[in-house]
Amino acid sequence: MDVRKIVILHETVFGEAGRGAASPVTRVAGIAVVRNPFVGRHVEDLGALFDLGGQLGEEMMEEVVARLRGPAVSYGKAAVVGALGEFEHGGACIHPKLGKPMRAAIGGGKAVIPSNVKVGPPGTAIDVPLGHKDEPWSFDHFDTLTVSVADSPRPDEIMVVMAVADGGRVHPRCGSGPVTT
Repeated sequence: MDVRKIVILHETVFGEAGRGAASPVTRVAGIAVVRNPFVGRHVEDLGALFDLGGQLGEEMMEEVVARLRGPAVSYGKAAVVGALGEFEHGGACIHPKLGKPMRAAIGGGKAVIPSNVKVGPPGTAIDVPLGHKDEPWSFDHFDTLTVSVADSPRPDEIMVVMAVADGGRVHPRCGSGPVTT
C-alpha cells in the first residue's frame, strides 16, 4: 500500500439557518490518498484495490470514530480517482472490503453504507452520502459531507474517504419512510 498522505476532517455543527442545534452533530472523515497501481492500463482483476480498501479501513477507522463526540449513528464512503485511472478503480477501493472494518469500528451496522465515486483532477470535491447505520429508511439521517484535498488526487492516485457522524441533520423534519404519495 503506497499512501502519500492521510487527512482527517472533523466538523461539529452547532446550528443551521440561524437556529442552534438541540444537540450538536459531529461528522468526521478519514481521507487516504494512495497511488493507483493500475494507472494507464485496463486490468480485469481489481483484487489488489479490494484489499487496499480493507486495509485502509482497518488502519484508519478507529481514529476516525474516536474523534466523534458521541456514538457513531451514520456512515458513508467515497473515492475520487485521478485522471489517469478509471471510475471502477474507486469502486474497487470502497465496495468489496471497506465495509467490514467500517462496521467493526462503529460496533455494527445493518444498513448498506451509502457511497459515491468519481474521476477528477486535484482538488476535486466529492459529496460523501451519509445514512443511518441500522435504519436505511431514516430520512432524518440522509446527509452529506463534502470533502476535498487541494492537491489530491494527482493523476496517478486515488483519494479514499470514510465518514461517520454522531447524529443526523441538526433540524430534521422528514421522519422515516417508506412514504407513499
